[in-house]
Amino acid sequence: MSDLNKLTIVQAYEGLKKKEFSSVELTKACLKQIKKRNQDLNAFISVFEEEALEEAKEADKKIKAGKQEMLTGIPFCVKDAICTKDRLSTAAAKILDNYIPSFDATVIAKIREQGAVLIGKNNCDAFGHGASNENSMYGPVKNPHDLTCVAGGSSGGTAAAVADHMCIFGIGEDTGGSIRQPASLCGIVGLRPSYGRNSRYGSMPMASSMDTVGPLTKTVEDAAIVEEIIAGHDVLDATTVNEKVAKFSKSLSKLSKKLRIGVPKEYFELEGTEEETKNIIESKIAELKKNKNIEIVEISLPMTKYAIPVYYIVVPSEDSSNLGRIDGIRYGVRKEAGNLYDTYAKTRAQGFPEEVKRRIMIGTYALSAGYYDAYYRKAQKVRTLIIQDFDKVFAEVDLIVTPTSPFSAFKIGEKKDDVLAMYLADVFVCPANVAGLPAISVPAGKTKAGLPVGLHIIGPRLGEEKVFQLAQLVIPTAPGAGRDPF
Repeated sequence: MSDLNKLTIVQAYEGLKKKEFSSVELTKACLKQIKKRNQDLNAFISVFEEEALEEAKEADKKIKAGKQEMLTGIPFCVKDAICTKDRLSTAAAKILDNYIPSFDATVIAKIREQGAVLIGKNNCDAFGHGASNENSMYGPVKNPHDLTCVAGGSSGGTAAAVADHMCIFGIGEDTGGSIRQPASLCGIVGLRPSYGRNSRYGSMPMASSMDTVGPLTKTVEDAAIVEEIIAGHDVLDATTVNEKVAKFSKSLSKLSKKLRIGVPKEYFELEGTEEETKNIIESKIAELKKNKNIEIVEISLPMTKYAIPVYYIVVPSEDSSNLGRIDGIRYGVRKEAGNLYDTYAKTRAQGFPEEVKRRIMIGTYALSAGYYDAYYRKAQKVRTLIIQDFDKVFAEVDLIVTPTSPFSAFKIGEKKDDVLAMYLADVFVCPANVAGLPAISVPAGKTKAGLPVGLHIIGPRLGEEKVFQLAQLVIPTAPGAGRDPF
């Protein structure tokens, strides 16, 4: 069977179950694609060829013994800012060039317990700081649809790997849009779950009050499958909720009632939104309007315009605290100098890229004596108003639909030196993080240049089931499975 690497999770599961191919053959197909394309895309920092093939052999034994689970034998990739046992985990920063964790992040452990095959670790903006994957110390990730364009960030390597069929699915991390934005730019599905739905244990912390871990997949059904496996309470993460996890993949086409979908007027009036992107999203909303189970209503979210300013005070503040441990003494590659201070200074100067240093300095300033109340405390108060904004709207509608990104993939280097423009790239995805809400990006179409555009669906807290149901209505076919619905 050719093109095994283009299969979805569901297709791979069925093929393995029917013995149409083995996990070893499936893994080799993915490795072949990595060897063919990674030199161009730069999607992987580490590829574990020998280890992956050994894991695939073990998976085949498990399948032969009749112990196959949904992810058994299926190759996947992981953003390098998420810890994987006995595998290099750099967060795309040179300071962690020597870091090999002795444990798996909880979500990774759940996946590997099923017998999935870890094929490699993906390039990303260092420590998740960026929206284009140009802030990696291993070089930028390129978009599979156009090698002159960015893949998005910060989970750009994972999005590019899944979109280019280097693996069957991937796991990324989302603090301000880092799963959904690259999913949009690369033309795949990316889910940010509700804060507390998935364990953050083992994900290198960026902003602890916003960090989430979630799947990047070729179809909505695949995302639902992975999410129901990795979700749930974790004693190692006190922020996880002890809520029953629904079988999301089983209820995709089971709408219990008519969905009332809100379209926020502010999101379609934003200056800087690409006209072609706006037209594609409005066209998709018009299609949804024809569905008898959907009612589209205009809503207002006036406070969400403050999400970006809130984000860029809260996140750097929490960053400056979390990254204190990455100093070459407790963690990281040490650059020896004449004394302890110079050792710290030299280590961090060489091991951190510019954007990481920028955020540490901003955060340290915002938390310092005399400025804490004016910045961090004020930002948290505004954050509460944003949450209340969403609560008010969700009393009237079931879900919210917006563009994922103001624009399709832009040229590498085009915005890199315009810090504000890069920050505004997350303007549509950031509010869900500030409010702790679940959200998904699904492919909505392509520009005339052939670049993907994503539709963004936001749900109420712990409302992943409805989010998946609407997402499935948007793309009922599988764009990653060797066919393109656009």
